[in-house]
Amino acid sequence: MSKNVCVITGGGSGMGLAAAKFMPKDKIIVIAGRTFKKLENAVNELKELGFEAYGHAVDTGNRNSVRELAEYAASLGEIKNVINSAGMSPAQTSGDVLLRINALGTVYVNQEFSKLMKPGSVIVDVSSNSAYSLPSFIIPKKAYPLAETNEEEFIRKILKRANMAKTDYQKAGFAYAISKNFVCWYAAKCAFEYGKKGIRVVSLSPGLIATDMGNAEKDNGGYLIGFSAEERMGKPEELGYALATVADERNGYLAGVDILCDGGSTRGQQEFKKKR
Repeated sequence: MSKNVCVITGGGSGMGLAAAKFMPKDKIIVIAGRTFKKLENAVNELKELGFEAYGHAVDTGNRNSVRELAEYAASLGEIKNVINSAGMSPAQTSGDVLLRINALGTVYVNQEFSKLMKPGSVIVDVSSNSAYSLPSFIIPKKAYPLAETNEEEFIRKILKRANMAKTDYQKAGFAYAISKNFVCWYAAKCAFEYGKKGIRVVSLSPGLIATDMGNAEKDNGGYLIGFSAEERMGKPEELGYALATVADERNGYLAGVDILCDGGSTRGQQEFKKKR
């Protein structure tokens, strides 16, 4: 009888690695990321904790790379859980790259892995509370279906909307927020499409988390901390536990929605701390 496999993209550090540590030890863990050296350290850490773990380099902005990862995971056993936490932020790169990794990367992961997954399996796509940050009139939702039919037109339309912002950082920030709004939409779309095959899909949107990426964004996104219920950043292990719980196949009726795990900052900004 083959073992069950859990794949975590962006699993070399932060909340992705934290999620791996909360998975059952009877599952094979495959962590994937851009830097293999970083993955080696994470794999060794998981092995010391008693996991059977492997690392595999992946560029989620490249469909062939994602397909290779999916085929590798399937060679180890039955793919039961996929947590797609790979992504980049405005402080790291341009709007074009953000859209290719965050948005199109989600399309590639969901499509390529779902081809190899069986009933009772789960895909969790990691978004961000930035998905809720822009007014609805800025969100070009009518362009979202193009991600599956005309990638370059999809990128062009999203960047055109993101370029409404003034500075280069703000333009990247708009592209990031739209890319994460897309992740929520696409995960829900896939939930209804893959649900017919017994594959559950859900998204989870973290707030500002004390990871390398989160700390890099703190200068610009730190104002949200004051809107959260406890007025603090989230901890990687808190988000790791949330991801592992959502990805657990026993949570079988949780599908087609976004889990907003941001310490209440979105709700606080909208209502309870609005006057601050």
